[in-house]
Amino acid sequence: MERYINELWVLVDIALAAVLGFLIGFERKKRFKEAGIRTHTIVCIGAALMMAVSKYAFDGQTADAARVAAQIVSGVGFLGAGMIVYRQHNVYGLTTAAGVWATAGVGMACGGRLYIVAAGGALVLIGIQCLLHLRLFQSHKYYSLKIKFRQAENANERIKELFSVTRFNHLVINRENGETVYSATLNTDREFSSSTLEKILEENDFITSIERCDDM
Repeated sequence: MERYINELWVLVDIALAAVLGFLIGFERKKRFKEAGIRTHTIVCIGAALMMAVSKYAFDGQTADAARVAAQIVSGVGFLGAGMIVYRQHNVYGLTTAAGVWATAGVGMACGGRLYIVAAGGALVLIGIQCLLHLRLFQSHKYYSLKIKFRQAENANERIKELFSVTRFNHLVINRENGETVYSATLNTDREFSSSTLEKILEENDFITSIERCDDM
């Protein structure tokens, strides 16, 4: 009878893990991240389940029960590695992978019946995610533009003023149909919509084309 009561308590551990994993995943889903409610909830439940198995299933045996729990860390780390993508000289999904790994730690605390640690860890994790998304802590995002323009009075200064930059990253000067044509690449922290770029072209006839060179 005592055995069944202990197993029922394990279900309580798993239920708590499900609730905490859901809360962490809900915050991620609200920010449209790759791993949302289902991923975080399943990872948290799985970690709690494996922790409970390692703690109770091998009780009284000569096997080292702690080794099962230790494999959770490396196993979830392998899962997180699949979320990390390197594209156009940028790394995506690193924070999401770290969040899933930390969520597994919350699940392990539930499986180990460290309820205060589990709940506190989940709240800290959610709080840190929310805090670091405040504008104060966000770094500037830069957009790359390639602009082609004809020689005109103060053309360089005018373009720098339009796009809020102090210099060009790359500048090529060519001769086309007897006139000087410039091709410049620049990075700006301002995001320009298609309609804004069209308006810039209309109001500045010396600019012949504007090309966005990244995922804006």
